[in-house]
Amino acid sequence: MLSFPHDDIEAFRRLIAEGSFFALTCHTNPDGDALGSTLAMAHWLREMGKEAVVIVPDMYPDFLQWLPGAQEAVRADKYPEKASLTLSMADVLLCMDYNTPSRTEQLESFVRDAKGKKVLIDHHLDPEPFCDVTFSAPQASSTAEIVFILIDALGGADKLTKAAAECIYCGMMTDTGAFTYNSTRPEVYAVISRLLAYGIDKDRIYRRVYHNYSEGRLRLIGYSLFKKMRVYPEHKAALIFLSKAEMAQFQYIKGDTEGLVNMPLQMKGIVLSCFLREDTEKSSIRVSLRSVGSYPCNRFAEQYWEGGGHLNAAGGSFNGTLDEAVAHFETALQAFCP
Repeated sequence: MLSFPHDDIEAFRRLIAEGSFFALTCHTNPDGDALGSTLAMAHWLREMGKEAVVIVPDMYPDFLQWLPGAQEAVRADKYPEKASLTLSMADVLLCMDYNTPSRTEQLESFVRDAKGKKVLIDHHLDPEPFCDVTFSAPQASSTAEIVFILIDALGGADKLTKAAAECIYCGMMTDTGAFTYNSTRPEVYAVISRLLAYGIDKDRIYRRVYHNYSEGRLRLIGYSLFKKMRVYPEHKAALIFLSKAEMAQFQYIKGDTEGLVNMPLQMKGIVLSCFLREDTEKSSIRVSLRSVGSYPCNRFAEQYWEGGGHLNAAGGSFNGTLDEAVAHFETALQAFCP
């Protein structure tokens, strides 16, 4: 089971006891783990008698709208003044599922300048030392798993509600591809067994996430695999790339390309998959990378895409056109020797 230094646990306990107003933030483009872990911690803090406000930098995928408490989260892109005021007033700021404030993009300066105590809860590599207390565990399946471990270590598992347990399970499930990767530690399933005791319906959660897509998404996936996938057998790699215009043809909504980057890895012999898409809101290219085995896609992201992540799951960005990004990928693939 994951464990953290006693002094850090006690410091966190004191912050919870002394604070009354908590702000919780996560990274931009929140995924199931970012949103799930953040909402779960907020639910628990409210059960502890605290005021807790969740602030997300921008919109989360449509298939996560059902998460308990998601609709009450403050979107900083829509309500920047409310978001910045909340961060400035918080006694404690919880930084969830990111290792550096730059991953919150437009919230970065407000996170850094916040006067309250800061606590980092995250499972990404190399956390920046900007918080008063840091709980970092790259070996964890997800930040949601860390949330459960921390609550348990604080003796607060009896205050965990079914809603919070659903959020934790969703975070763990989505960050492991429904427990198909990064989930070999027996402790992961020990946590799941305890979450089931809170009455969650794991099959219903799965359906809500993975069987909750639009017709447009399915057609977009078919188009992407048939028309926009390139395979590089000599490098055991594959690439999918989509423009904003192409996504618009299929009535794209946020989350419609979720999981697309994993699909080329189903091909025999492919160990690296890259997905490039034009950002629908900014003039840049978003980069998603997945790999299997020992292929370090996090190093690939760091060296060529201004990003990072985990051994088998990473991401980054590229400033340029989609065609330039494709050419950059092909050049980088030639040069990168894992």
